[in-house]
Amino acid sequence: MSEITLDGLEKRYGTELAVEDVSVTIDDGELLCLLGPSGSGKSTTLRMLAGLETPTDGEIRIDGEDVTDRPAYERTTATVFQDWALFPHKTVLENVAFGLKMQGVGKEERRERAREMLERVRMADHADDDPMNLSGGQKQRVALARSLAVNPDVLLLDEPLSNLDKRLSEDMQIELREIHAELEETFVHVTHDQDEAFTLADRIGIMADGNLVQVGEPNEVYQNPKNRFIEGFLGDTNFVEGTVDRTSPDAVRVETELGREVVVPTANPDALAAGDAVSLSLRPEALSIESADSGLESDETARPVRTDGSTTNSVVGTVESVLYRGSTVRYSVGIEGTSVFAERTVSDAGEFEAGDEIRISWDGADVLAFRDDGSRVDL
Repeated sequence: MSEITLDGLEKRYGTELAVEDVSVTIDDGELLCLLGPSGSGKSTTLRMLAGLETPTDGEIRIDGEDVTDRPAYERTTATVFQDWALFPHKTVLENVAFGLKMQGVGKEERRERAREMLERVRMADHADDDPMNLSGGQKQRVALARSLAVNPDVLLLDEPLSNLDKRLSEDMQIELREIHAELEETFVHVTHDQDEAFTLADRIGIMADGNLVQVGEPNEVYQNPKNRFIEGFLGDTNFVEGTVDRTSPDAVRVETELGREVVVPTANPDALAAGDAVSLSLRPEALSIESADSGLESDETARPVRTDGSTTNSVVGTVESVLYRGSTVRYSVGIEGTSVFAERTVSDAGEFEAGDEIRISWDGADVLAFRDDGSRVDL
């Protein structure tokens, strides 16, 4: 068993509070990604879990046992670092076997175990190589094999893929996921890359300013972000500012900077009141685009709320730029002095150019609303 409990974890460096009151339970065999921007406290949290930093306050338990004050070598954890930290004077095999040597494992057994781990990460053919002659992706595999060789209860990964190019990183994400499924051990993975977290994680813990803001399955945190920071951090979106004009039992009507009223269906009409300031999130994948003379009449802002709880909002704007991004095309559209963007796959992109008038439409049920303080409005 390798369940981890962080309870009220805090870390100060002098007067600087790097991690504040982090509490979470990581299940046995789970892969948890700590996701956040630089300086959010995620790596400091991992280093405390590894025994490389001592908490200022709080408790760390592994399998119910308090390890808060234990040094790294007395914990059943192993860490894969961002810079790989391979020994240049040892062969690949010797690097992988090093931790086993420190554990007092006999020479033949540790060489056998090291070869087994190199086979697992597809590096067996490089056992006798100088690690400094390896590519970045190969070095990362060796570092991973070295950490797995000591058979840890918990594997900690501190931005291990950040030094790899996009293709190698994506390949390693798949390999890490497969290795985790095979070993069924507890992994805690730190990253600033949202795509990486969504690919790897059973659950994602989002950190900001030293706080663990939200923990949940990838789909949960994306569909139901707790606040505006999470909504903006997990993917590109359009934030449209507005003021509530009026509410009814089934909808909130918001006057926006787009020069149009946006209608948002609600089952909780008391969540907002007339005059409240709100930010509306319009995700690019939820926006439909077509020529300006299609769909709704130009002076019609929204159809009434339908029996299924949906409503169509629509606004006309001018294409400002067209950006091709490989398989997708991003349209930046100017509307009443502000800009929104929509994305389409290349095959569905249409033939719009800068200067064209187009209509953007969306279902009000796809809109998320946030208050001035950034908290999510429960509609």
